[in-house]
Formats: sequence, C-alpha cells, structure tokens
Amino acid sequence: MIFRLLGPLTLTGAAGAPIAAAGGPRVRALLARLLLDAGRTVPVDRLVDGLYGEEPPAGAQGALQAQVSRLRRVLPPGVAVEFSPAGYRLAVGDPAADVDALRFEALAGEGARAGAAGDPVRAAGLLREALGLWRGPALADVRDAPFAAGQAARLEGLRLDAVEEWAAAELATGGDIPSLISELERSAREHPLRERLRGLHMRALGAAGRQAEALGVYEEVREALAEELGADPSPELSAVHLELLRGGAATPPPDRRPALLPAPLTDFVGRDRERERLASLVTAARLVTLVGPGGAGKTRLALEVGAGLPGEVRFVDLGAVRASAAGPGEVTEAFAAALGVRGGGDEARLVTALAGRPVLLIVDNCEHVVAETAVLVRRLLVDCPGLRVLATSREALGITGESLLPLGALTPEAAAELFVRRAAAVRPGFTGHARVAELCAGLDGLPLAVELAAARLRSLSVDELADGLGERLERFELLSRGDRTAPERHRTLRAVVEWSWSLLEPGERDLAARFAVFRGGATAEAVARVCGAGTGPLASLVEKSLLEARDGRYRMLETIRAYAAGQLPDEDPVAAAHHTYYRELAEAADPELRGAAQLEWLARLDAEDANLRAALRGGGPEDGLRLVAALTPYWWLRGLRGRVAAPVAELLDRVVPTAELGEEYALCVLAAGLREGAHVERAGGFLASRTTPLRQPYTAFLWSTSVGPVEGLRLGDDPWSRSLALVGRAVLTTATADDGEDVRAAAEALLTEALAGFRALGDRWGTATALEGLASLSPDPLPLLAEALDLFASLGVAEDVVDLLHRRATVHDTTGDPTAAASDRTRAADTARRAGLPPR
Repeated sequence: MIFRLLGPLTLTGAAGAPIAAAGGPRVRALLARLLLDAGRTVPVDRLVDGLYGEEPPAGAQGALQAQVSRLRRVLPPGVAVEFSPAGYRLAVGDPAADVDALRFEALAGEGARAGAAGDPVRAAGLLREALGLWRGPALADVRDAPFAAGQAARLEGLRLDAVEEWAAAELATGGDIPSLISELERSAREHPLRERLRGLHMRALGAAGRQAEALGVYEEVREALAEELGADPSPELSAVHLELLRGGAATPPPDRRPALLPAPLTDFVGRDRERERLASLVTAARLVTLVGPGGAGKTRLALEVGAGLPGEVRFVDLGAVRASAAGPGEVTEAFAAALGVRGGGDEARLVTALAGRPVLLIVDNCEHVVAETAVLVRRLLVDCPGLRVLATSREALGITGESLLPLGALTPEAAAELFVRRAAAVRPGFTGHARVAELCAGLDGLPLAVELAAARLRSLSVDELADGLGERLERFELLSRGDRTAPERHRTLRAVVEWSWSLLEPGERDLAARFAVFRGGATAEAVARVCGAGTGPLASLVEKSLLEARDGRYRMLETIRAYAAGQLPDEDPVAAAHHTYYRELAEAADPELRGAAQLEWLARLDAEDANLRAALRGGGPEDGLRLVAALTPYWWLRGLRGRVAAPVAELLDRVVPTAELGEEYALCVLAAGLREGAHVERAGGFLASRTTPLRQPYTAFLWSTSVGPVEGLRLGDDPWSRSLALVGRAVLTTATADDGEDVRAAAEALLTEALAGFRALGDRWGTATALEGLASLSPDPLPLLAEALDLFASLGVAEDVVDLLHRRATVHDTTGDPTAAASDRTRAADTARRAGLPPR
C-alpha cells in the first residue's frame, strides 16, 4: 500500500490502481498530516494546531480524538493510528517506501549527495526516480488545512531543488538533452525568475548546439529581472552567458551554493544518529530545538545539518546579546543583522523580509534570552509560512508545535575518537592510549571539554591529563535549571574551562581575561593596543584552543569569554583601554567616511560594530558623547540608528550636558531616536547659542532633517562642509524665492559647484545628494538620477535608493513611459522588502 501526497491524496493498492482516500475533509487532512511524519509520534498540540489553526474550538482535543476514530475506521488493513502519552503515530510498514513524499525526500537527498560526490550517473537516476513520484501540486486536495500551506511550500521548494540537481547531473552525463530541454522549459514557465533553473536551461540549449536560443533565454531573464525586481542577473547566470558568447558549452561550476553559514574549522566526529534524526525533524517540523548542556556540541550539529539541506539557510547568533539588557528589540536586531534587514529592532520589517521566502533559520545560543526569542520566533512562524527554525538552547522555547531533540554526552566510542583525532592534530602520530576512555569519561563526554583536553597534548601526556583531571573532579557540578540569567548556566562547561584555565601560564591567563573585553573578536592590532600583547601570546592561546584565528581576527568562544571575564580584576584598566581604542578608531574613520576611502572604512567599521557598541558602555559619559559624534556618519550611512538607540539612550541618562559638548550631546539625542522633549529642547538650545563652527559636519544636516533647521549654525571650512553648505543654499534658494529662470539658474550653479566639490573628495553620498538636487532642476533628469542611484546602491543605503526609485518612476510617468515607471516601483518595493522597510 502506497500513500500519495504529491498530488491529490490517494492510496495505491497491490494492483497499482489509485484509490481515493476515504473520509471527510477533516479526516483526510488528519491522515495527510500524520503521513508527513509516518512512523513518528506527532504531539497532540501540534495536530490540533495543524487541523484547527491559531484559534482551535473549545474541546479541540476531544474533537481530535473523534477525527482519529473516524480515520481508524477507513484505514486499510495493516495501517494503524497508535496513541501514546506523547501523541499519535501512524504505523505503516516502511514509511520511507510507503509514503511518496518521504520517499521523494530520501531519493532527492541521496541524489544530491551523489552529485556532490562526483557520481552524476547515479545522481541522475535517483533524482529522476524522485521526480517521477510527483502527480501534481503537493497536498492538492487538503490545502484548506492550516498546516498544508507551509508543508506544500516546503515540498515544492524541494522539488525545484531536485529538478535543478537532476538537470545538472543529466548535463554532466550527456543524457537525453532534448527531453531535458523540454522539462526545463516547462519549469521555467512556472518559475521564470529562478536563475539557477534558467542557467541550466541555457546550458542544455548550448549542449544541443542551440546557442542563439540559449542567448535569447538570457535576454529574456535579464529583461524579466529588470522589469519585475529592478535587478541584474546574478554573477553565476552572467558567467553562463559569457561562456556561451565565447562558444563554450557553459560547464556548470562545482560549487553553486553561497556560503551563508560559518565554515567549520575541523571535521565532524560522532553524532551520526543525532544528525540523521535532526535532519529528519527539520524537514518535517517548522520549529526544532536542540536542547542540552553547554559544550555538548549543539551549534556544530545544527550547522552540520543545515549545511546539508537544500535551499536557503541563515545563521542567527544570539551569543552577543546581553542577558541583563536584552529585550525584544535586541533579539530582533540580531535576527535582522543575520538576514541583512535594515531598521534595527522592528519585527514588522522582519516579517516583510521573510514573507513568501522559504528559509531555514538556525538560531543559536537562545538560553539566556529564551523568553524574548520565543515571542519573536512564534510571530515569525505564524506570519511567514515558508519559514523553518532550528534553535539551540539549554532549555526549550516553550512554543506549541516545538519539536525537541535532547543532546547530551557523546558515546564513549565517539568521545574517544574525537579525542584521538584532535590529539593527532597537535601531536602527529598519536593513535590512542589506554587511559583515553577514562579521561573522556571524566570530561563528561562533552565535545568542547574533550577538544580542550586534547589540545593539552602539546605539552602533557595522557597520564598527566588524566591524573590532573582526577585531582579536580570536585570542581565539576551538576547542571542546574535555576535562574537563566545567573552565572550557573555555565556550570558543567565552566568546570571544564576552569580546569583548562588552571593549566595556562600566568601571562596567558592575564591576556585571556583581558581579551574577554572584546565582542565579536578583534584584530592583532586591537589586542596589542587594548591588552598590551603581541602576536606570540595570541598564538599561544590559539594553540591551546582558548582562541580561534580566522580571516585576520581572533575570536574567543562565548562560554570561555564569559568565564574569562569573571577572572578580570575590577581595577584592571582594560575596559577603559578598549573604549579609548575604539573611540580613536571611530575618530580616525570619521573624516575618511567623507572621502575616496569611504567604502573601505565602512567595511572596517562593519567588522567592529559589536566592539563599537560595547565601547559606548565602557568609557565615561563625556568620552561616550565623543564616540557617538564620531560614529554618527557611520550609523547614518549604514542605517544602523535603530540598532544603537538603546545603548545611546543609556548614555544620555548618565550625561550631565554642558555647552562645551553641546554639539556632541545633540548628536547623542538624535542617535537615541528622540525628536521632542526636554533632551531635544536642551540640545537645540546648545546649537542655537553656538558661536564657533560645528566639529561634526553632519550635525547641521541631521538636525535640520530630523528636528528642524537652526538659524545661524556655522559649518566648518573644510571642503566637505563647504560643499554641503552649497547644497543647503540651493535648497533655501528654491524654497524661499519664486520659481523663475533666475532662481533655478542660481540653484543649479550652487549644486554644480557642490557636485564638483564632492567629486573631488570622492564622497559617494555627497555626490549622489548633489546629483539628486540637480535632477530636480534639469530638463533631462534621468541620467543624473541613474548615477545617483548607483552611488546610493554602492553604499547600501536602502532608504535613499527606494526614495530615488519612486522619484524616477514619477519622471517616467510624466514622460509617458509607464513600463519604466512600473519597473522602478517594483524594484523599489523589492528593495524595501529585502531591507525590511515599510511599504509605500
């Protein structure tokens, strides 16, 4: 008996003829939901949610029992619905063979792995068999059930992935190209903007000697992308096009998936059963949480599974969110940063960015902000049916429908294998020792503890390690389920770190404790300035697995950093040194953000964003004001004002404003998001009474656009300030005089001079601003607007890009080009959606 979900819900008997599933709509929906998890127990609350939605009727569990009874009466022989305290289970012979959706997923996954392993012949056969199971849209006749939309979207995404993998395998083997072209043409008609699909279609046409048609497909895709999204073809599709132009066969590149997850630095050991179970859960449930003690390897397992799944996977690290100050906004900001959504802690923007987007979010380190994370995750899952979440935490999120996978110690065999592999990396030739099992047992079989111990084989023997651990066993404590904000959340792992810490040299301990002041890692230069250490001591900590070195930065695991911070004496000056270093970095970057090196300095500040925000809390109030003033251009250009509003508001509470730092105080008021009230009035008074030029060239512009102009403000005499003043005079000229030729000519002359000044400096924002002003005065504004758009886009200023696209659309309307106007508005809407901006 075969149950078929990939099309209308039917059964296929021994004779091979389809039989419609019996029962009413609710019974059929219940059967479909149980079939998606055939052989596994589905909790009652998840079934209630799947059948009745967010507002189940009174007595929903009784209603569910009644539906189960009806279902049992119509099931064929040999199939049963079993009940246990954990929920209901549909018992079938072999779920992976008897349910077409589960068989499809298994075959598609095996086929994709075969293709990645360099066996296209096997891959093509497996994927062809998988795709042959489809008879129409998945869950076609139970789509009214609340659970069906998300599951159907997931299965359809997997089907498209399988079509692409199959096409790539067929091209690699030189299979039936005409049939391949026909299938790709059908899929392309349904998904004309899916670029990998269209690229494979082009390759197939090229392989058939139909280069002209292949090039025509590219033009069709290019025009569709421009019209629908206001975007250009991806680099991958452009590479296919270029290869075809050169007369080549457009061979597919070996790596087709962008790297959106942190890359592992070591091989994956053990957890094979947990990996299979987790992969199965993630494909079947929309929320899965890995729960277990610190150091159990939850993050690594989640990343390993995520990297092996098709489709888009993103990583959200909540480890940097401070438990003591975390609110919904800070957790939301971490999600927004991982998804590339601008606008800080605005949940609505996250929903906008994720709506209709099939994506798996791996949300890591939830335990210290579990309540805030649960609220946000629940809203996103409700509002975004294509979203799935894999969380790691020391306790469950506590959301209805959550699937849990407990993760504890490694098996003794896996722990020993992990120790031997890591030990061999630091002591070549090491193959094992009689006391390895004893040592791993003393470390509770926790992967992080095992790896830290193995690293010590550089200088100690296994006997010395085992004896040393035995003398410190009293330091290990049982995991506690106490207050989640208390330090005890690291108890077992804390003992492991403390033991490793005791084996460091005094100078190494001092450096590790001081390094804990950094957030998000640090460069060697920063460590030297803040901690007073050179590359030698840093390398020593890397060798002892207390630090990681990657991409020119040193990073400390969050659990180790938390322990190290507790070892730092209160009187240690490292926090002040950290603030001074990053304030000086911000002050050095400030003028560079108005010049030709603008993009390079923006990237540098991006890398140090977590440290810069931490520095706001590390210095005195006056130094904090100076740091805010220096960072204001960066926050403005990157659209980060929402992210920094909370720490800046904390700084305002500590400040005693004075006229001497009145300008810096005003910028702090703006960064805190205030537009009225006592702080605004006091800051406005400081600006109005100022008699010397402004120190921060952005002050006048930001205050006038956010609060209102202040008469008599004096800008500096530097070239950038002079150019900005010219823009301001042009705006004032057109606003206060009658619109005549002389007025327009005067404004145009001012803007032209400003444009020349900004171009000479290499400032993209100023150049684009001047071009935008000139466009409003020009009889032919489109070239000016196009250049301004390119400059704003290069800076990543989504708000300005959206505004300018709408403005250009209006120009197209007036010139009688409705197609171009619609294209710009579509592109503006897509840009706003991706950045999480509200629709216009």
